[in-house]
Amino acid sequence: MTQHSPPAPEFPAQQSETHRISRAAGVIGGATFLSRILGFIRDMALANLFGANAAADAFYVAYRIPNLLRELFAEGSMSSAFIPVFTEYHASKSPKEAWALANAAFTTLLTLVTLVTILGIVSAPGIVWLLAPGFRADASKLATTTLLTQIMFPYLIFVSLAALAMGVLNALRSFVVPALAPVFFNICVILFAVIISPIFAQPILAVAVGIVIGGLAQFLMQLPGLRKKGLTFSLDFHPHHPGVKKIGLLIIPSLLGLAVTQINLTVSTILASYFQGGPTYLFYGMRLIQFPLGIFGVAMATAILPSLSAQAARGSMTELRETLNFGLRMVLFIIVPSMAGLICLRIPIIHLFFEHGAFSAQDTIGTASALLGFSIGLWAFASYRILATAFYSLQDTRTPALVAVLSVATNIGLSLWLMAPLGHMGLALAAGLAAIFNTLILVTILHQRLHGLLWG
Repeated sequence: MTQHSPPAPEFPAQQSETHRISRAAGVIGGATFLSRILGFIRDMALANLFGANAAADAFYVAYRIPNLLRELFAEGSMSSAFIPVFTEYHASKSPKEAWALANAAFTTLLTLVTLVTILGIVSAPGIVWLLAPGFRADASKLATTTLLTQIMFPYLIFVSLAALAMGVLNALRSFVVPALAPVFFNICVILFAVIISPIFAQPILAVAVGIVIGGLAQFLMQLPGLRKKGLTFSLDFHPHHPGVKKIGLLIIPSLLGLAVTQINLTVSTILASYFQGGPTYLFYGMRLIQFPLGIFGVAMATAILPSLSAQAARGSMTELRETLNFGLRMVLFIIVPSMAGLICLRIPIIHLFFEHGAFSAQDTIGTASALLGFSIGLWAFASYRILATAFYSLQDTRTPALVAVLSVATNIGLSLWLMAPLGHMGLALAAGLAAIFNTLILVTILHQRLHGLLWG
């Protein structure tokens, strides 16, 4: 990054930590709420246009691939590895060195994800053949899924850069602009689905193009916020920069740790390809789960990471424990009632939002069963994000990664066991139970490490 105007912004230090976290989480939650509303409008449009037909199944399988890579290379692991190191540079060295680190990280990330994207486009036929075994008997469906995958792979580049920009702004306690970025993504997808798709021979291809344009919009809309801080991205390839190497060492295990949910969902999607409508039902079921999860769980995890990182850098373990306790209590206070509401009202909710056009009453029942399975683990999905953030603030990405391996193995075993009697609902239930298993192990480890009951 290039510095335009000193001095760099200082981290706030006036108000109490919990008040700052609550305010930041409220800002992020509000922006996420707006994004989720637009996301529901987007999903309603897609459900109305495509229902749970073959084109929809192909799209959601294809979208799962770059979405998994987004979680691996971008939003989760990038923020969890970048923010603690950037905070350390900013606090213990100098703002100028922090900007140099961010610039080197930007160029290294751009190089890496561009290479992955090129490889993914070339390898798409083989990737789809492996990840959608249920499509192999349908050559047309397999070909459509492959083409959609190739179109959407460049989304990884733009969303990765957007995630790095978000990390810089969040580390400086600037939360509004990054939180609003997904709003522009959803607007682009809606426009392409509703307005552009009729001019395509295969309308679903327009949605894939909208995904890529939406990723670009997520990145571009954060640039004014960076310029307001006196910064702009520029190419400066220094992969051997000490800070970049440190981020790399942290990000490698966190690739698995934070992406465990996406990995488990990918496993579920692979197995769901054997059921007609299965990938679509799982997608819409998880979309409903992500509404409270994003507004409360992810918002709190995003808001709390800079505070935990600063406390860990100072060695203030007592403060870190208190901040973590506060975050968990706040999230569970809202998530548990949300979980009960989704379980009890799942059919009316799905009927209201999605049962229009090509989306039938049978599709509502199929999505409701997936939502039930996912909802059982909602409290664990939310708690895991907070718990993993605590490990990353301590610059420990290895422990969540090891636990994630066990969680993925648990999910695979449960999925194979439950899919025969329960169909796609068994796959959703397996993902929810695996999340509970993952969370309970992390709770036990942190309880011992921080010398205190986390929810006490």
